[in-house]
Amino acid sequence: MENENLKLGGVRHVSLPPVSESMSDKAREATFQKVTWRLMSFLFVCWVLNYLDRVNVSFAQLQLKQDLGMSDAAYGLGISLFFIGYILLEVPSTLWLEKVGARKTVTRIMLLWGVISTSMAFMTSPTQFYIARILLGAAEAGFWPGIILYMTYWFPAERRARITSRFLLAIAVAGVIGGPLSGWILHNFNGVMGYRNWQWLFFLEGVPAVIGGVVAYFYLVDKPEQAKWLSPAEKKIITDALAADTRAADKKTKSAHRIGMALRDPRVYILAWGWSTVPLCGTILNYWTPTIIKQSGVNNVLNVGLLSALPYIIGALGMLMIARSSDLSLERRWHFFACTCFGGLGGLALATMSTNSAAAIICLGLISVSYFSAAAIIWSIPPAYLSEEARASGIGIISSIGQIGAFCAPIMLGWIKTLTGSLTIGLIIISGLVISGGLAVLLGVPSKTKPVNDD
Repeated sequence: MENENLKLGGVRHVSLPPVSESMSDKAREATFQKVTWRLMSFLFVCWVLNYLDRVNVSFAQLQLKQDLGMSDAAYGLGISLFFIGYILLEVPSTLWLEKVGARKTVTRIMLLWGVISTSMAFMTSPTQFYIARILLGAAEAGFWPGIILYMTYWFPAERRARITSRFLLAIAVAGVIGGPLSGWILHNFNGVMGYRNWQWLFFLEGVPAVIGGVVAYFYLVDKPEQAKWLSPAEKKIITDALAADTRAADKKTKSAHRIGMALRDPRVYILAWGWSTVPLCGTILNYWTPTIIKQSGVNNVLNVGLLSALPYIIGALGMLMIARSSDLSLERRWHFFACTCFGGLGGLALATMSTNSAAAIICLGLISVSYFSAAAIIWSIPPAYLSEEARASGIGIISSIGQIGAFCAPIMLGWIKTLTGSLTIGLIIISGLVISGGLAVLLGVPSKTKPVNDD
């Protein structure tokens, strides 16, 4: 009789030794690294293109305002109008991604925003600028919350802050690349073929998004089980990890109640308030950095572009460290509050030291750390607190309500600058609001996660 083999029906079955825990961990890590490189690297590039097309107006306005006859208040209004379509279509676009998948949704979004951004090169009046900004916001609606939802299909909770932080690095990269690139285009393309430098800026930075939309249709995969580049064992590693996240969820909830579940959860509104203060830092960083640097004494547009990259580099480094600390400790609330404090202090300091270029760069760096780090951390919170059925609508609602801050801030800053000739009062107001958002999350979101079910 053989000790290690059994003969049943003439078939020899060999008992395999158990897989060691270290081998299992290595396989798990290798699988998620593979997904990260395969999917997140492409989405990273898409997000870089997204932010280039969204915020290149901050450089274009250095000449655009004079050519179209706009004041700082009119410019601020145009920036804010972007968020009308963005807010209205955020939830529907996210729910549509859940229905039809990321491949078709990302393709549609990128093609539309690329075409609209490119067409902004041919604006001739403030009215056309306003219309283009509204359409651009409508086209981009759902891209960010959709990607957050998409990540929940591939990564378990303990990995999401780091993955989100790496994804948000795209904003920093867009700033690092976009600043010098935009400055170079403005410096060298004025009058080429009879077009103004800002027209070339919109055209040259809009076309790549159209190309990216075509590539997305053939490259992206909606769910792990559809990925031909994953082995059956790798698919099982991912599905098992995701199942561990959702075992406590109420499986009996009907899809018709998804939005209602999210709307009845008070944590959705607390997180929405916290998120609404994060884009306030983004408004300063993304739409006013060239103006702030220029008013600090730097007049050459190419140098403005080069210096504008520094706050993004500082923000990226800070975000990586803070997101890693948050993931390793599995703590979100205190980390988010600390990030908002960085932004508040940076804004207050910038209000008093904006005439010194070195000090202005440092203050913008603090605001950048706050913006990137807070965004990376707060989007790790909803998937842990919301039930699986309410997740898509909840993320969409939080993102939509949160964009109210992004809508109001540019109008306020532009109006204050037109009225007073300075951003000082606006910076002080924004600093207080940012810190209040951190306090809301710290005090209003419980430390233990328990999804709210529909009774």
